Amino acid sequence: MKKMSKLLVLLLVAAIFAIGLAGCNGDAPPAATQDTQPATQPQETAPDNGEPATTPDVEPDRVFQIGIIQLFEHPALDAAREGFISMMAEYGVQVDFDYQNAQGDHPTLSTIADRFVSNDVDLVLAIATPSVRAMFTATDTIPIVGSAITSYERAEVIYSNEAPGTNVTGASDMNPIQAQIDMIFDFVPHLQTLGIVYSSNEANSVYQAELAIAYAESLGLTVEVGTVTAPAEVQQNALAIASRVDAIWIPTDNAHATSMAVVGQVSIDTGVPVFPGEDNMVMGGGVATLSINYYELGRQSGRMAIEILLYGGNPATMPIVFGMNLNLSYLVNGFMAEELGLDIPARFADYVWFPE
Repeated sequence: MKKMSKLLVLLLVAAIFAIGLAGCNGDAPPAATQDTQPATQPQETAPDNGEPATTPDVEPDRVFQIGIIQLFEHPALDAAREGFISMMAEYGVQVDFDYQNAQGDHPTLSTIADRFVSNDVDLVLAIATPSVRAMFTATDTIPIVGSAITSYERAEVIYSNEAPGTNVTGASDMNPIQAQIDMIFDFVPHLQTLGIVYSSNEANSVYQAELAIAYAESLGLTVEVGTVTAPAEVQQNALAIASRVDAIWIPTDNAHATSMAVVGQVSIDTGVPVFPGEDNMVMGGGVATLSINYYELGRQSGRMAIEILLYGGNPATMPIVFGMNLNLSYLVNGFMAEELGLDIPARFADYVWFPE
């Protein structure tokens, strides 16, 4: 009974924490956009987090109008938004926020984008890839700062990470994929065959999977790939892959994130551990991950917005900043480790979480 009680809690946690960090393939990219993302992990340097060296070039009592466009409510995306707002408050920036949530409906994102353009807001915080795509399609003049976006290049809203060249800049939630795969060996020392499952219709998931496949193969691992196009396909795909592998890795992928309860049950039924790309997915049914901090990611986006609003910063010349260079932390799902009979290495002892 105790085991079943824990499992029910796990399933409830998974439903609460499912995420929507999906990529999108929108249209109207900037001319001659190139996918210049390196094959290894990006290594951007975070800007100075101290006070700006210059005096703000705005009226002291000015109140800025900032639109916030978010795909839907989710702990990771909400944390990015809260981090952004906290940075504005910390710097004493007076802001009227217009927070609009599309509740997962992509057409609504276009309506929200048009609203912000019509209201001529001073800046937009775009949370998640579909949001930044919608804003970029709607305006090429209003500054757009993104957060919780894996690849701005793949989203086709900038020319390059180093020199965006458009009205878009921001912070990326790109995962430390190589370190995540290295971590799997700590839990599965006999790892020889790695399953990689992702959504083939989510651009950012495809990109992460490409990097993961290349790295796993460079380590001499055999890789088994399984793709889905909708959450309804996740269970069957996971079962098929689990029958052929020693462990499974999943990127920050919308279809799988919303189905982590199903994935977790497949993991328990087959005895194959799952290692997702983000901590909320671990709480939903994965074993462990090395994840960025979405609150800190939002604060970084806030710093960039302050540079634009107060000091004349130009998004076109502000490099994309990568969250994995700001704050990373491990998370281990103790319940899943126990269910699968996995020993938790001593170095992860401080990062073990159990559902209450």
